[in-house]
Amino acid sequence: MNNSVFTSKFIVLDGPDGCGKTTQTKLLSEYIESLGCKVENFRDPGTTVIGEAIRDILLGHDYHGMGDNVELLLYMAARAQLWKEKIAPALAAGSCVVMDRWLSSSCAYQGYAGGFGIEAVVDVANISLERSFPDLTIILDLNFDKSSSRLGESLDRMETKGGDYHRKVREGYLKFAELYKSKKDTAGIIDVIDASQDIETVQRMVLEKVLESFSKEKQL
Repeated sequence: MNNSVFTSKFIVLDGPDGCGKTTQTKLLSEYIESLGCKVENFRDPGTTVIGEAIRDILLGHDYHGMGDNVELLLYMAARAQLWKEKIAPALAAGSCVVMDRWLSSSCAYQGYAGGFGIEAVVDVANISLERSFPDLTIILDLNFDKSSSRLGESLDRMETKGGDYHRKVREGYLKFAELYKSKKDTAGIIDVIDASQDIETVQRMVLEKVLESFSKEKQL
């Protein structure tokens, strides 16, 4: 494949905690780099000085009383700064940006599990961010029993919210995909992959989806 199809593309792999998105983001980035395209990875929330300070607040155990609306606004603030400082310049320089969270996370966590509303989260994003949706969002779907077994012993504030909350998070990701999968003109390409299989199988499915998505786009 010509590496030009990845020039200035914004790709997000997302899903419940423990679904393997960090691993798959690394493997996808390595593949794209092997084609000769520069890849940038940033963490959401984080990377910038402001984003890392917000991350400490969002994930630290001193803030258990935080409301879902407060979480949402903090995530959006971190993303706005990340876009300005890192993502926009990287895309403008022709790099491919690959990340393991973005708007889809807030839709699942604060929007669905937290009750704020998925479409309301998108409304807030459209007001807060210069760009709400990436070119491609791949949801790595995994049920709570399997995803929770993959987490380590040291959990952040979001990871300690309990099984009922995280089961809703998974439902939220699937609902997000259902709501926006057909809206490619405004939401980019969105798809769901079964992440219950081994790393190599999931990697192959991710690559197939990425190549299929951008090959079709190149032909249009």
